[in-house]
Amino acid sequence: MSPRHRGCSVPSAPVSRRAPLRLRRLLTPALVGVLLLTGCGRDDDGGDGRAGGSAPDGFPVTLDNCGEKVTVETPPQRAVALDQGAAEIMLSLGLADRMAGTGTWTDPVMKGLEKENAKVERLADQYPSAEKVLDTEPDFVAASFSATLSKGGVAPRGQFSDLGVPSYLSPSDCVGKDNSGDGDGSRTKTLTMKPVYEEVRELARVFGVPARGEKLVDELRSRVDKATEGLDASGVGLLYWFANSDAPYMAGCCGAPGVMTRELGAENVFDDTRDEWPQINWETVAERDPDVLVIGDLTRKSQTAESAERKIAFLESHPVTEKLTAVRKKRYVLLSGQAMNPTIRTVEGVEQVAAKLREFGLAE
Repeated sequence: MSPRHRGCSVPSAPVSRRAPLRLRRLLTPALVGVLLLTGCGRDDDGGDGRAGGSAPDGFPVTLDNCGEKVTVETPPQRAVALDQGAAEIMLSLGLADRMAGTGTWTDPVMKGLEKENAKVERLADQYPSAEKVLDTEPDFVAASFSATLSKGGVAPRGQFSDLGVPSYLSPSDCVGKDNSGDGDGSRTKTLTMKPVYEEVRELARVFGVPARGEKLVDELRSRVDKATEGLDASGVGLLYWFANSDAPYMAGCCGAPGVMTRELGAENVFDDTRDEWPQINWETVAERDPDVLVIGDLTRKSQTAESAERKIAFLESHPVTEKLTAVRKKRYVLLSGQAMNPTIRTVEGVEQVAAKLREFGLAE
């Protein structure tokens, strides 16, 4: 699922890279009476769920999700995806007709999902207010990041629970991760694709379409295998830059960029930090001198140097960065912000970095 402070230079303390901070209107007692829809969905064979108020086969679904027990009585009919990552999973599962809205976008929607995405209301490019989410009368909400389901994001999970709205958080942002600090957290365990695939399967179960989830996971695994077949990038140093030219957010060892690096057999030049996205000065970057720069190409406008074009212009004009090996040789790999987050688009990142390493002659 970017740095929160809009238009800042060097922050005085670590901040999250995900979305700009702003005053959030939280839930009010007047919203407690919101009507929640609980209609039955369709099963994997296209048939309707049971009518007459009885739950369809396999329901209710109960999940142990990031330390909370989440129960969904019937397949959601008015789900809200609070982050782009969750939205793209739902759209990939063919659930546009059961989505009431989306929010918090950093990039254009994944290729192939444009028509389905156009059917779903975008509540906000950044965090939608809690009231706007509740105005859609949701019967389920899903988020990619714990910050989204918090007091500084859309609303805490407990407030949705109090209204009878089940909430789901991506396992990739809580399993083996410490989010207690002010930044983007740190990895206590190295991330793999397992929690991403788990998210796909669990959301598919919640909507009563488990076979679609298995099919999507199989497709994602197959794409990784195809992209990395016969590839050996050992000894190649990669640096992942998400955003901000003043105090740049670079990937630590063990998040989504770490998944890509390990799949490729390459090295992350900042694999000595377990922070998800530490802010690192350019002098330190110059000391590590990466062979390849993997650059976030974002379309939002909340930090300095969001787009790849602006990042490259900065790199090629700054007195420190213009001397980097990757800059002198123009070894740039442009990725969407979502590909650099732990989502299904991390697979897209594996494919694109692998292709570029081959193009650069740095991998067999």
